[in-house]
Amino acid sequence: MNRLKGNIDSPDETARNHLLASALKLFNQKGYAGTTVREIVADAGVTKPVLYYYFKNKEGIFLEILEGPCRKFEELLEAFRCEGGGASEKLRALCENVFQLYSNNLERARLMNAIYYGPPQGAPYINFEAYHAKLHDEIKQLTEEGTKTGEFRELDVKDMVLTILGAFHIVMDMMLSKTPVTIIDEKSLSRILDVILHGILKKE
Repeated sequence: MNRLKGNIDSPDETARNHLLASALKLFNQKGYAGTTVREIVADAGVTKPVLYYYFKNKEGIFLEILEGPCRKFEELLEAFRCEGGGASEKLRALCENVFQLYSNNLERARLMNAIYYGPPQGAPYINFEAYHAKLHDEIKQLTEEGTKTGEFRELDVKDMVLTILGAFHIVMDMMLSKTPVTIIDEKSLSRILDVILHGILKKE
């Protein structure tokens, strides 16, 4: 059923948003290679010229879907670098902010995972490794800072980074599950960070 009657003579933001939503849904359901422009515009209730007006082609709409959260991630890191506080406080804030970005874009995250871990689909290349590396480097810098100032115990920085990233990625993966064993939210992540930052050994 057509939701609106968009055409090249009267494009609007509503048509653009419908196209993005329809393309994301179909890419997740059928894969990038299995989805056609005809299916996207039919689901969005617009004509092909409207898609071409906003995105040029299927590749363009795919890139807009996934590069949008990537741009927000870059902006988040830039803003975070201006924050004050101790290493522990900043580490918690970083993880919670990235968590919020991720939770607000779960369907896009599912598509990212399908493209990154799944079989090649002929989708446009996006350097996902670069974003993983940037998060790794931010966490590494904060653990080094906390160790240097005496806020953290003098442990192997690489082990600390992997522990934090491991917990973070487990939380992310559980969020992607449509039937999670445990409900994961921002408070859950905060409790997990407490375990990591405070340790589980009873102090003498």
